[in-house]
Amino acid sequence: MGFEHKSVLLDETINGLNIRPDGTYVDGTLGGGGHAYEICRHLGNKGSIVGIDQDAAAITAAGARLKDFGEKVTIVRSNYCDMKSQLHKLGIDRVDGIVLDLGVSSYQLDTAERGFSYREDAPLDMRMDTRQKMTARDIVNDYSEMDLYRVIRDYGEDKFAKNIAKHIAAARRERSIETTGQLTEIIRQAIPMKYQKKSGHPSKRTFQAIRIELNRELEVLRDSLDEMIDLLKPGGRLCIITFHSLEDRIVKSAFKKNENPCTCPSDFPVCVCGKESKGSILTRKPILPDEEELEYNSRAKSAKLRIFERR
Repeated sequence: MGFEHKSVLLDETINGLNIRPDGTYVDGTLGGGGHAYEICRHLGNKGSIVGIDQDAAAITAAGARLKDFGEKVTIVRSNYCDMKSQLHKLGIDRVDGIVLDLGVSSYQLDTAERGFSYREDAPLDMRMDTRQKMTARDIVNDYSEMDLYRVIRDYGEDKFAKNIAKHIAAARRERSIETTGQLTEIIRQAIPMKYQKKSGHPSKRTFQAIRIELNRELEVLRDSLDEMIDLLKPGGRLCIITFHSLEDRIVKSAFKKNENPCTCPSDFPVCVCGKESKGSILTRKPILPDEEELEYNSRAKSAKLRIFERR
């Protein structure tokens, strides 16, 4: 299957980057190259983009999609948390813009053998980087019942987390849980039928939680935002698309802290902590997909775009 991914909030992101023709940009979640392609279309002869992704299929697909842009494009297989070191290797200290399109891609969901989808029966994998040894199977079978409860509660925000963890622990005592189909059936048994009928697929939240835990998605995001802002040139912009409240809260909080890092008590007449603002939030409220995009791209339903501009 070819790497197909519908870029969410594409026009809004490109507009938000305020692209300079001679600028240097980074797509930290390259995927199939949708956002990168549009960035390239706005670049002049001196402009360039670095695409970063940890998924080998994404690297291959983006390379093919962007090949006509030649030396403007550099593609690196890595995690965006290593952006600073990867740019340093390329001799780049600062950039004019960075974009992140977080979460799982359409391709990863639609490729059954990757194990991301609860709609297809496949081995429990869920690795965004297939070089990683640990898989979703290891979490489901080896985590303690309490740790499973914590993961499903915190990353899936599922009110039946305790019962789901209990059912998983009971099922694996009989035999190991190897496939997405097995796990989905166990989750169905753990959630009351009356709730399932009105709340969408019962496995959605648990699969999200396991994927986030396996790929350290929130940890990587939380630990990378300050550094990415530091990588921006004055006037450079960081555009981030999130798909659930956990990601969005992290981005919103980091942007606020970088805009106003002052730790002085509110009743102090002047700031004495010495912490200076790194820039401004350009999206007091997140940018959401319009009705037209929602009609043709189901992945856009929960998307939010936030933008920060470096001072």
